[in-house]
Amino acid sequence: MSETTRILLVDDDEGLLRLLSMRLASAGHEIKAVASGEQALAALPQFQPRLVITDLRMDGIDGMALFDAIHKNHPALPIIILTAHGTIPDAVEATRRGVFGFLTKPFDSQELLDYVDRALRLTGLSAEPREGGDDSGDWRDGIISRSAVMEEALRQARLVADSESNVLIQSESGTGKELLARALHRASRRAAGPFVAVNCSSIPEALLESELFGHSKGSFTGATQSRKGLFESADGGTLFMDEVGDMPLAFQAKLLRVLQEGEVRPVGANNQVPVDVRVISATHRDLEQAVETGDFRADLYYRLNVVRLEMPPLRERRDDIPLLARHFLSRVNERNGRHIEGFAPDAMEALMAASWPGNVRQLQNVVEQSAALSTTEIVPASLVQRALRSDPSGVLPLAEARDRFERDYLEELLQITGGNVSSAARLAGRNRTEFYKLLKRHHLEPEMFRAS
Repeated sequence: MSETTRILLVDDDEGLLRLLSMRLASAGHEIKAVASGEQALAALPQFQPRLVITDLRMDGIDGMALFDAIHKNHPALPIIILTAHGTIPDAVEATRRGVFGFLTKPFDSQELLDYVDRALRLTGLSAEPREGGDDSGDWRDGIISRSAVMEEALRQARLVADSESNVLIQSESGTGKELLARALHRASRRAAGPFVAVNCSSIPEALLESELFGHSKGSFTGATQSRKGLFESADGGTLFMDEVGDMPLAFQAKLLRVLQEGEVRPVGANNQVPVDVRVISATHRDLEQAVETGDFRADLYYRLNVVRLEMPPLRERRDDIPLLARHFLSRVNERNGRHIEGFAPDAMEALMAASWPGNVRQLQNVVEQSAALSTTEIVPASLVQRALRSDPSGVLPLAEARDRFERDYLEELLQITGGNVSSAARLAGRNRTEFYKLLKRHHLEPEMFRAS
């Protein structure tokens, strides 16, 4: 088994803990065994399990309390609960709250292994392939990470991949939204179909309808032959619409109609063409705010945002920076025929300390520029700092900079007031209703800032 089949065992019965460890280790899993819920929470960030198996009745943090604590930050991590005191109400309550499996001791070993295999298959980590999708691990090809926050995002993505639901990836610029969209496609039942990507902000408004829906010959000046649009090209597969938040308002109604009816009408044509397409859209804009200001249609937003995913910004996954920097450096060496070995310690410190407003894309630019100018086998800190100062991808668009400032400002107010909304609203010069709307727009919960 690969490193991605790590299982965390939690039980205060030392004999059973050893027995479980041996059985699961013999099945090829990497095991971390702890004797309490408190130890489990301490081990979670470093061990990063792909499955948790816990006893229900334990002193201190019991199984359900452990489940609640884990799922607060890792909602897609499957958890199996074992108990010698299991009852039907316990099982019903546990499964209703999202527990993956509920087994009563003494349990059958094969039944436990079946539960484990189902849980790992659900998150795309079983060695057994499924029809139509890719469970080999290649589904996340190109996404380089070892951070817990990124692994959680990928775990959620793997769960979503199986559905036919439209997905909205709402994240900052440069985080790798298209990489995530391609991963979703590879892990889906549509993996054998086409993956077609389009950047909505790069196509002139006058050509957007023709590009997406196609056109018939003679439908406008220059249309010397009929041409399929991107929806037809993606038939049977996935259409990735990047920067969908920049789509002109006038065109949004036409896109909504296609999503509702599953048919496109090429420009100049009289007939509708049926299409079977899953739409994954992405934007760095806050579409809820755009809906409120009338810049984005609410009905289209809810049609696109059936499932919402986020790619974490680079500043929240700093432990990935050395991995990514080495990866980009290796690509530079291969492309340019260079043999740069790595970064000086203070150069890597500069990379780790940078704010990265342009995220992974900015890191790639900085690595490439530093490597291109390096005359030694080790990139010095001076070149990294120079690249950080001169890289234009580090400059945020005005709307994104304003959103980030607003969120930071709200977080600071909540920290100052200990999560007291009335006090925070007074400091901001807003009434409570307006302030709550701001918090909702930025997905901030006042409870997170209140002292326990």
